[in-house]
Amino acid sequence: MLFLLPPSETKREGGSCAPLDFSALSFPSLERQRRSLATAVVRLARDADASMHALKIGERLRFEVDRNRALKTSPTLPALQRYTGVAFDPIGADDMTQEQTAWAGEHLAIHSALFGVVGALDPIPAYRLSHDSRLPSLVEKGVSLRSVWARPVARALASRGRPIVDLRSESYTELGPAPEGSAYVRVVSDDGGRRRALNHFNKKTKGTLVRMLLRSRPEVDSVRDFVDWAGGEGIVVEQAGDELVVVSESVLDE
Repeated sequence: MLFLLPPSETKREGGSCAPLDFSALSFPSLERQRRSLATAVVRLARDADASMHALKIGERLRFEVDRNRALKTSPTLPALQRYTGVAFDPIGADDMTQEQTAWAGEHLAIHSALFGVVGALDPIPAYRLSHDSRLPSLVEKGVSLRSVWARPVARALASRGRPIVDLRSESYTELGPAPEGSAYVRVVSDDGGRRRALNHFNKKTKGTLVRMLLRSRPEVDSVRDFVDWAGGEGIVVEQAGDELVVVSESVLDE
C-alpha cells in the first residue's frame, strides 16, 4: 500500500545530497514532464518580477525565485526532509530510525507540482511551484499544470499495482487521480457528534497519522488492512465508499 501526501509550500534550505538527478527519482515514467517543467521554471526565474507574478508571491518571498534559478545545481535532500510545515513537522523525518526510513521509502510518496509523484526518500532541491501556478511558457500554449500531470500521474500511480490511501488536498488529486481501489482521506472534528471539516488541523492530523504509521510500520496491503490497523491504534476511521473519514481528535490525542 502507498500513502500519498500533498507537498508543502515551505521547504528547508540547502541539502547534503548531490544536485538534482532526474534518473534518481521514483516513478521514472514522469521524467519527460519533470525535465520540461524544471527547464520552464529555471528560465522563468531569470525574470524575478515575472516569476513572482506567476508564483503568486510577494517581495518577502523573492528568495523563492533564487531557489528556482538554482534548481538544477543546488544540493538536494530526501523529499520527506525537504518539506516543512504543519503536515510535515509532526512526522519528524530527521529523527527516523533505519527501520522507519526503510518503511517510508517503501510506503510513502509525495505529490509535487514540479516533479509529479516522488518517493519519500527521493533527493529533490528546494523550489517553489504550486498546483495553481501559471507558467507563461505553458500558458502561451494553452497548457496548465493539470493538463501536464493528470494523465501521466494517474498512469504512474496505477502502474504500481497497489491501492493508495490518498492524503492529498483535493487540488492535488486533480493533478492525477488515484487508481481504483484507493481511498481518499477526509479529516473531521467531532464535537459531541457534530462533525465539521478542518483546515489547519487537517494537515496536522495527516502528519501525525504518518508519524504513527512510521512508529508502527504495519503490514497493510488493502484499505481494509489500514482501517483495521487504525482501529487497533485507537484512531476513528469510517469507510464510506471510496472515502475514509478520520476523526482528528482520535489522532491528535494519541
